[in-house]
Amino acid sequence: MRSADTIFALSSGAPPAAIAIIRISGTEAFAAVEHMAGELPLPRNASLRTLRDPESRETLDDALVLLFPGPNSATGENLAELHLHGGRAVVRAVERTLGAIPGLRQAEAGEFTRRAFAHGRMDLNEAEGLADLLSAETEWQRRAATRMMQGSFSAQIETWRSEILKLSAMVEADLDFSDEDDVESAGNPHITDAISIMAQSISTLLDQPPAEKLRDGLRVVLGGPPNSGKSTLLNALVGRDAAIVSEIAGTTRDRIEVPLALGGVPLLLVDTAGVHDESEDQIEQIGIDRARDAFSAADILLWLGPEGEAPIHSYLIEIDAKSDVSNRMGKSEIAISLSAETGTGLSELKSAIVDAARDMLPPADSFAVNARQRALLAACREELRNAVQSIDGLVVAEHLRQVRLCFDALTGRAATEDMLDMLFGRFCIGK
Repeated sequence: MRSADTIFALSSGAPPAAIAIIRISGTEAFAAVEHMAGELPLPRNASLRTLRDPESRETLDDALVLLFPGPNSATGENLAELHLHGGRAVVRAVERTLGAIPGLRQAEAGEFTRRAFAHGRMDLNEAEGLADLLSAETEWQRRAATRMMQGSFSAQIETWRSEILKLSAMVEADLDFSDEDDVESAGNPHITDAISIMAQSISTLLDQPPAEKLRDGLRVVLGGPPNSGKSTLLNALVGRDAAIVSEIAGTTRDRIEVPLALGGVPLLLVDTAGVHDESEDQIEQIGIDRARDAFSAADILLWLGPEGEAPIHSYLIEIDAKSDVSNRMGKSEIAISLSAETGTGLSELKSAIVDAARDMLPPADSFAVNARQRALLAACREELRNAVQSIDGLVVAEHLRQVRLCFDALTGRAATEDMLDMLFGRFCIGK
């Protein structure tokens, strides 16, 4: 990735559209606009300009032009936006013209955001929040991603980091002036209590459900014997024929996964093969084995089978799926009675799923930490616990230094190129 180049890309949706926005970022951004539009508008003032090919002077489009001088721009460097008519031919013509200007090139995936990170316009956590916001499909996902993007988690990290710096200074003072009566010892209650409180705060955050549950959706698995109504119920929940329904036993032989949002909660519904005693059909037996694996991996298990035969599961919802059939299988008193054919009881089941799901997702009014962040937070907590247990000032100082390094890795002050490549590769071209 060549950071000295000036880059450009379409940052709005794919044409055709009413408007297409092309962003240009880098030292030559304003010069490129001047080559095409003539006189430059005032910074942050949208002005109508006729865009022309610098060589042929052919008219490309009449567009709104905006300039954002660095470092107070989205990328931290000179940034220009061309608001064009959103036809494919118009966009291609402007991109072709920009690509012919020396020093300009098409942006790579996530390069605008990576430049914002490199110029201090956002830290790593905020960049990850932006990536999650761009892929958010439910209200719950949007709110959590917005919190992360707006810096709620980073602000907490900075608070902890400032406290660690103070504690480190106190420990260093003890090492340098241990013979002075007015210098607090590294093992004094003020230091150890402060470290313990921070470790507990981190533990509280780690005890919350991970961001992956929110990003990928909770796995809601439908289980039961053949012809218990699993596929019919799946279709009723998603509102379409996602699974084949038949009176023939064994119709569903493999897992069928369908994403769904209920009450703003992201879910992944999983229909499974009917489970029963060993099957002589080898293919059906593979489906049964996969169904049992799905039960173990489920966040919520909807059991449509007989009372007393449900697998052991921490979040199991028993369903009497054929309440309108007289010869249906026996169910317990707590089973939700419904008919997927008529819709009776379907609202009650949806509410039960949402209520169970809320307990497994990060708080709706807070951010959610992902696997990378959790690993670093766990490392911080371990260093803090080791610091509390040590009475050697040098050892305590080293543990606190390691905590600072973990905090720096969380915000991106210390980050490897491979990790950055992986993160910013999640973004689309033009973001």
